[in-house]
Amino acid sequence: MAKAFLVKDKEKRTEYGHPWIYRSDIRNVEGSYNPGDIVDIYSSSNRFLGRGYINLKSQIAIRIMTYEHEEIDYGFLYNRIKNAWEYRQRVADPLSCRVVFAESDFLPALVVDKFNDILVVQTTSLGIEKYKSQIVDILNDLIKPSGIYERNDIPVRELEGLEQTKGFLSKEFDTRVEMTENRIKFMVDVENGQKTGYFLDQKENRAALKPFVRDAKVLDCFSHTGSFALHAAYYGASEVLGIDISEHAVEFASANAQLNGLDGVCRFETANTFDRLRDYYDKGEKFDTIILDPPAFTKTKNALEGALRGYKEINLRAMKIINSGGFLVTCSCSHHVDSEMFLDIVYNAAIDSKRKVRLVEYRSQAKDHPVLLASEETEYLKCAILQVV
Repeated sequence: MAKAFLVKDKEKRTEYGHPWIYRSDIRNVEGSYNPGDIVDIYSSSNRFLGRGYINLKSQIAIRIMTYEHEEIDYGFLYNRIKNAWEYRQRVADPLSCRVVFAESDFLPALVVDKFNDILVVQTTSLGIEKYKSQIVDILNDLIKPSGIYERNDIPVRELEGLEQTKGFLSKEFDTRVEMTENRIKFMVDVENGQKTGYFLDQKENRAALKPFVRDAKVLDCFSHTGSFALHAAYYGASEVLGIDISEHAVEFASANAQLNGLDGVCRFETANTFDRLRDYYDKGEKFDTIILDPPAFTKTKNALEGALRGYKEINLRAMKIINSGGFLVTCSCSHHVDSEMFLDIVYNAAIDSKRKVRLVEYRSQAKDHPVLLASEETEYLKCAILQVV
């Protein structure tokens, strides 16, 4: 097995448990290997640090699979996936949950989501891609889904020299799948929906809406397929409007409202949230509760400044049209915007909107998306519930 030796001053992060080794962290590699192969990782003083798969085409050159001298084989993968599944059965609703959360489950670049009896798989790096057939066999043995779909139509794969692809990893099935979250039914488009078809990480935050929407006029911005909006209606809102720029998402959201008999309370429109918030202010329209759950405004540090302006603008405009005593539920899934930065954005938006704001509750991602403390990248979701007076 080839050996990768690290630069002396770049070893601490690995020693402290971070699963990524960048190209610039590697001093040299001894021995022959192919991209995606397993290599041993050593310190500059020849001390064993771990074992992982290598691909120098990627900026993340090595992703660590284990810190022990053990074989990375079918048995290894089986135990890792089994541990991940047992954890979800303990802390989450196993009918619909994230079964494997990549580095947080010590299976770098592997994501598996479960929607009822259907699994959706993403393998975002060359090293884990090589094990895809074994992973599918293990999932079939452990979970016994009625079908598995691959959602590898994501640009990050190209950084690994992989093509974008999607399709069935099992016999074919209807890719519009019905699932239940917090007793609410949703149709999930696992073939064409965003990411794997549905954002499971907000499940507990949606349930937290209940005290803040009863008898309220609610606006759900960036509503996607209606998850927050339907929860608001289910928890007793008097009227709910969801807006999203995607016609596909709005179509699904409207169907989800009908599926739950909530279409009398909940309606959806295709619109640009930035423009619509401005229009509501100009027209003097007010809401009791506003939900902001935008997509990531930045996936790189280089675009951070623009993202901060975007987050501030939507929060400022939302605060201006909330009735006094109403609530703002505001979220960010941009990893590069940390919690302190996010709350600072919200505070500055409050100053500029001339509103007084109280933080009622601060939340993160659901328990089926655990945070690996050694890897700050695994903590990405922020959700603040605020009262605006």
